[in-house]
Amino acid sequence: MTERSVFTITDGQIVATGLARGPWDPSAQHGGAPAALLCREFERAVAPDDGLVFARLTFELLRPVPLGPLDVQAALVRPGRRVQLLDGSITTPEGVEVVRARAVRVRAAEVDAGEPEPVPAGPSGGRPNDFKRDQLERFPTDAMEIVFMTGSFYETGPATAWFRLRAPIVAGESPSGLQRLAAAADFPNGIASDLPWGEYVFINPDLTIYLFREPAGEWICLDARMTVADGGVGFSEANLYDERGHVGRSLQSLYVARRAT
Repeated sequence: MTERSVFTITDGQIVATGLARGPWDPSAQHGGAPAALLCREFERAVAPDDGLVFARLTFELLRPVPLGPLDVQAALVRPGRRVQLLDGSITTPEGVEVVRARAVRVRAAEVDAGEPEPVPAGPSGGRPNDFKRDQLERFPTDAMEIVFMTGSFYETGPATAWFRLRAPIVAGESPSGLQRLAAAADFPNGIASDLPWGEYVFINPDLTIYLFREPAGEWICLDARMTVADGGVGFSEANLYDERGHVGRSLQSLYVARRAT
């Protein structure tokens, strides 16, 4: 039986499978899928073991990212021994840009940071993902294993949950820690909504991840919350952990609106 993956490579071209599908539109991807894919391209564009680490990743989700064939590019645009900048993009076969991304790499700090921040309780004692399944494959239900420590998809308010990829990002490849982090980091608005799913949409047009280090192991934890201001503008944020400790933070701005009746 062929192993399922979020993306395949066919005749040299990336193809998004149904495992990339998001919750808002059955023809569009969840933001974690293209974010992880662009992390793969960023990693391929730099020299390994050069002493620099990824410190920030920003993804502008310009349009819904479709399933099917995609063109993915990344390049080092500002080389340097201490700081580097990389740009990346995803376009459709028709040449429409759907995601624009930038990565910042800096030389790793050699400091004594003191006692590490405590890690939330591990996934073994949590509750399983409660996102409602339907007949379609989707990123939150089929590409990800999600274990809630507090909160849930359909419970408003802050939440803490552990995430693990069920499938490779690209067929035949083991995802890196950076790819695993990006796949999970786009979930704060989903798991920690202040608004009920049945009444509102709260779609993020961007995602920014700040990192202390590349995460280790398969599991990523999000301690997440949402804030919505009067007028319908909001943001979601999460502290990010692996099983060793705090690895960074993610931020999303939000388009918030009542669902059409």
